[in-house]
Amino acid sequence: MPSDSSHRLTDILRVLPDGELDAIVARLGIRIDPAKRLDRPAQIARALVALPDLRDTSRLPHASVELLHRAAEQRGSLVLPSLPSSLEPLLARSVMFARGVSGGGVELILPAAYLLQLRTWEGEDPRCARALLAQASFEATSAIATHYLGRPATPPIALALEAAWELLTDMPSLAAELEKLAPSERRVLEKVEQDGGEVDTEELLELEREPMRMRTATGVTPSRRGVGSALERRGFLIPVHPNRHVVPTEVSRVIGAARRAERARRREQMLTFVRGADHAPRRAKFAIDPSPLAMGLAIAVREGGGEVRPGIGTARSLTHKLATRFGREPSHVAIVCALSRAIGLWDASALVLAAPPGSFILADVLPALFSAWRKGGAWDEARAESEVLRLPDGARDASPVGVLRELVLEALVALGEGWMPWTALASYFKSDERMAGLERLFRRWADRVGAAHVTPLDVARRIVLESLPALGVLDVGEDDDLAVPDGDENVASEARVALRLTSRGRALLTGKSVGQELTRSKFLDSHVLRLGATALVASVLAIGPLVEVSRCSETVDLVVAPQTLARALAVGLEADTLKQRIEAIAPLPESLSRTLAQASVVVGRATYAPASAFLWVDDTSVRELLRTRRATAELFVDPSPSGGLLVHSTVDLDRLVRRCRTVGIEISADGEVVRARTLPPPGGSVAPSRKSSLPPPPEASPSPTRRRSSQRLPAVRSEPDD
Repeated sequence: MPSDSSHRLTDILRVLPDGELDAIVARLGIRIDPAKRLDRPAQIARALVALPDLRDTSRLPHASVELLHRAAEQRGSLVLPSLPSSLEPLLARSVMFARGVSGGGVELILPAAYLLQLRTWEGEDPRCARALLAQASFEATSAIATHYLGRPATPPIALALEAAWELLTDMPSLAAELEKLAPSERRVLEKVEQDGGEVDTEELLELEREPMRMRTATGVTPSRRGVGSALERRGFLIPVHPNRHVVPTEVSRVIGAARRAERARRREQMLTFVRGADHAPRRAKFAIDPSPLAMGLAIAVREGGGEVRPGIGTARSLTHKLATRFGREPSHVAIVCALSRAIGLWDASALVLAAPPGSFILADVLPALFSAWRKGGAWDEARAESEVLRLPDGARDASPVGVLRELVLEALVALGEGWMPWTALASYFKSDERMAGLERLFRRWADRVGAAHVTPLDVARRIVLESLPALGVLDVGEDDDLAVPDGDENVASEARVALRLTSRGRALLTGKSVGQELTRSKFLDSHVLRLGATALVASVLAIGPLVEVSRCSETVDLVVAPQTLARALAVGLEADTLKQRIEAIAPLPESLSRTLAQASVVVGRATYAPASAFLWVDDTSVRELLRTRRATAELFVDPSPSGGLLVHSTVDLDRLVRRCRTVGIEISADGEVVRARTLPPPGGSVAPSRKSSLPPPPEASPSPTRRRSSQRLPAVRSEPDD
């Protein structure tokens, strides 16, 4: 593997040993043409990006797809303590590469050419540069690749896009490139970002004051010489079908930095109002950390069987069942379920210690949940059903809620430590110059996807009063006497709600450590295990079949009782395995250790033999006759218990009666002798004479016998002949 930070596929292949390249060629059946001017690694790279496994991830194991997504979220570089088993199919297809890192561990590298072919998943920002480039047209990606290569881009376009990807995702290089824009180009880009980061073609032509308008069957088309086309060639404004142009999230962060300073004055006014009075409510509901609930849900959902399917929304019945079980609001449980699935907590790969989320400690779960919510790919407050997985796969068009989320979070950072009325925060939102553009974007999005029209302020209310309290970011209080900002009579009639940013939420918003105390797991008594912040997610999920979740609030308490251990032993887990799984989290108390030791003692063994009936045979000589004769020996289980013979499970009653009668033994059931219903198969067939006037014998109907043979046979008794 290369020692530098290059993630280009050709560069990775060039530093591999010749033996490894030979293995890739032989394993994937790649044809190398020595007459081409391209060297061997370049030809292999062109063949690899043409494989369909990345464009259709259903060809890969689900655990391997989850590993791909975790690596893509880290921009193609994922450091793990050891190699996970889900890596093997990716290594076999040369989709991912591994190299050792200093200090131990291994770095998994997903080349940029592969990264740009992955379809968007629920845990990703729909407006990030990777997602937009992956769904852009060939003409758009070819123009972007040509600009950054400095020469015409040739297929495969994924290899040509690697240079553009490196610049668009590196913030210092991106800022330097944006500084080189002409004044007219920067003005248009800033206006698009101010209007919500998305415009249609007609609005783009209005912004760039382009007089030439060409109309096609799909609408107005911009010219290839305008300002919009210049921005598209640089990847700062990416066209999305049909007739939409979106600014990537990475570009928005850089281009909108100057306007954040302009909004500082309004934030100071808001802070002056907040600090000028006591807004503490009389009633308050304090937010708690959702990570214990997420772990409890991940354990509980594995008990239910097949209620959750990949790519399908969580059933409402399951959500309400879990909300009742843990005593939480269904709306809070629904968002934690959606985000837990987005980060992979509900997937089987979470049981692997070598890869996230199994390698997370419990203190890492909350930042992962908040990051998945902030990206907007799993939960969308603009929809009546916020869980994105509830929508059909082809109808998951993202709303502009991501821009509104950043606006809300930006305002909350300036709140300080005290309480603030919701009315003051709503006034701040209304005065923001981006709200007009957001209202237009929400209306256009609703018309495009067929959803109900919502206003940005309604969506912001759902974010502040539903999503953020469920994530432990905001405390919510109510008081009828809360003050209203001066001069804002329009919001005076709204509900008197106060908000306060928690210390946990402030740490998440500022990118700092949450500050959670890294406690260790311990047994509170002989049966109750309290999980600490240092417990590994995979270790906790591994003891799920052995425990019952008793409490999920500030902490997770698990009950390890003799009844739960007995159930685990009944499903085939060994006592030593149970002990190792529990001790991976906390030392066992003496009483529980004795219980496991007692459960592991084997006091005897029994042999299982399938049988269809038991034949009572009182006479020992008759029993030996049936057991030893060639005609009947194969009908019975040997050895059989004293007093009779066990009939094999494949033997029906009719066959048993016929075989036993051949050795002179009759079978009786319910006091009556059982007669065979079918004739034995003939030894040979003789053609009937044509002159014979007798009709051929009728065929015996086997249906009654076959119906009875499928049933369980009754116990029958044989009696020796007098």
